[in-house]
Amino acid sequence: MMKRYINLLLKGWVFLMIIGLASCEDYLDKAPESEISKTDAFVNFYNFQGFVEELYCAVPDITTANWSCDWNLGDEVIERESAVWLNTAFDKGDYWAWTNTNWISYLDKGKVVTGKGQREQGLWPNAWYAIRKANLGLENLDNMVDATQEERDLIEGQLLFFRAWFHFKLMSFWGGLPYLDRALGSVEKLELPRLSYQECADKAAVDFERAAELLPTDWDGTVVGKDTEGNNQQRITKIMALAYAGKNYLYAGSPLMNYESTGSKTFNAEYCKKAADVFGELLKIVDAGQTNIALLNFSDYSALFYTDGRSTIPGGIGDTREAIFQCLVNGEWFKGCPWGPSALWTEANIGGGAVCPNARFVENYGMANGLPIDDPNSGYDANDPWANRDPRFYHDIIIDGDQVISGSAPADKEQFRYAQLFTGGASRQINKSGRSGYLLSKVTPMRINEIDGFNGNYMHLSYMRLADVYLMYAEAVLQGYGSAGSSANNYTLTAEGAFNKIRERAGAGIIDARYSGNKGKFMDEIIRERAMELGFEGDFRFQDLRRWLLADKQEYKEKTAVEFDRGADGKPVNYRERLVLTRVFEQKHYWLPLKVSDVTLYPSFGQNPGW
Repeated sequence: MMKRYINLLLKGWVFLMIIGLASCEDYLDKAPESEISKTDAFVNFYNFQGFVEELYCAVPDITTANWSCDWNLGDEVIERESAVWLNTAFDKGDYWAWTNTNWISYLDKGKVVTGKGQREQGLWPNAWYAIRKANLGLENLDNMVDATQEERDLIEGQLLFFRAWFHFKLMSFWGGLPYLDRALGSVEKLELPRLSYQECADKAAVDFERAAELLPTDWDGTVVGKDTEGNNQQRITKIMALAYAGKNYLYAGSPLMNYESTGSKTFNAEYCKKAADVFGELLKIVDAGQTNIALLNFSDYSALFYTDGRSTIPGGIGDTREAIFQCLVNGEWFKGCPWGPSALWTEANIGGGAVCPNARFVENYGMANGLPIDDPNSGYDANDPWANRDPRFYHDIIIDGDQVISGSAPADKEQFRYAQLFTGGASRQINKSGRSGYLLSKVTPMRINEIDGFNGNYMHLSYMRLADVYLMYAEAVLQGYGSAGSSANNYTLTAEGAFNKIRERAGAGIIDARYSGNKGKFMDEIIRERAMELGFEGDFRFQDLRRWLLADKQEYKEKTAVEFDRGADGKPVNYRERLVLTRVFEQKHYWLPLKVSDVTLYPSFGQNPGW
């Protein structure tokens, strides 16, 4: 089996390919200790890289693990009234639900799954497995005797990145944990205590920053990468390592994590400065054109989220990639499937999706002039609430009267060509989609319905993209260096300048001086901008509201619908907001509970507060 695997590698197609990772499907579906010897697995780059490949396969796909949209655990969505999914359980305050492996969620599947069966991947089991595997690799680096320095650096850099990345993802949900920097023996006594969040983050920072030193900005520019030139875009790079080094520092400096570590519910300026400086190092590389990472034009914005007939995976267009880190595309689960994540948002009468945007969340979408809708100078008109909004509003949100069928339709379905989202309209069904008076088009094209067919569409969301980095940089500079006009060490871009890059890309007005000139108001705009730019894409909003200590505030707990009648001119009349539900969120909900089976392993591995 090993010889067969090596032969495949030498043929050059088992490296991470644009549309999958074949190497995980045979050799690497076994435990890391099985069929491994120091003379085989670790002796040279190609053998060792075969060992490393499975770490890529261990990263869960947040969308294909679900029959529902449980990658959105914040305040973005309202599910159908009868839903029994993880998002619904979290709305009710039942955070223990993540430990029930009957839930279709990417947080836990009750077992380790890599390679085939990607829909069965869970973060909790895969992370601990991957951390152990990374440690086994790092402990065997000295056995890589037949290798160049470049090859050694590539192997070590990948292992360090994955060790840090999986720790970071665990920490973001469950808080400070033991940081495993060696492979524990099978009979070793368990006694590693939980670290504070910041202690854990410090260890992750060392790994991320060392990985950044070892890894290239582009594998195509390495000797090894030439063997698979053009097919290396998802390999771990210096860009990815720097991006997560910065995010790790920013999270460590955020109020929730600072409170868990020090007792202070404020931003920690020193961690924020570190984040800003690391992000600045990354953005200098982007500015210099040393990578193909760049913001897509807004005309290509949809290419960040779904294929809709394009041949490359979402996250970029042509040679330009805005996606920085993604899980692998393994078999393109649900491509063209009427029960897949693309179809979740379908209008009730032409496919019957199960979820829609929370109307309260939609209020984050400001005006085309850049001002929030509650600003007296914004021009917002409650009698014409959808006029002159931020361009992302029209890209992301389906409103009453929008077209939802593209091609021809049978006579009995023609009446549903345009969304009927007014109160009592046919598109509003509490046990399907449209419950809030809105539908979503951000992550799926209009043609995903039973009339047009499902068009072979594939949705693939990124764990991180460049727009996120610009906004994190703006936040880190503001909270670390003190003002919107400040910048990181050795980098000239100001917080305001980074923020405006995202506004300008969307074609919206840049931030008003009344907001950028006030630290608190500028932070409020960063909060709103991150909602507009990153909402519905993953756990961004869930993590943001928690790390900012905002998730227990009433305005973020309420999920609402808009009620209105359709006027003769098609505009809404009698427009009003109605409370649908109030999320249960107490102090204990800032961290997910740990499994009882884990916290009872040994005394120093304690449960999270309140659970």
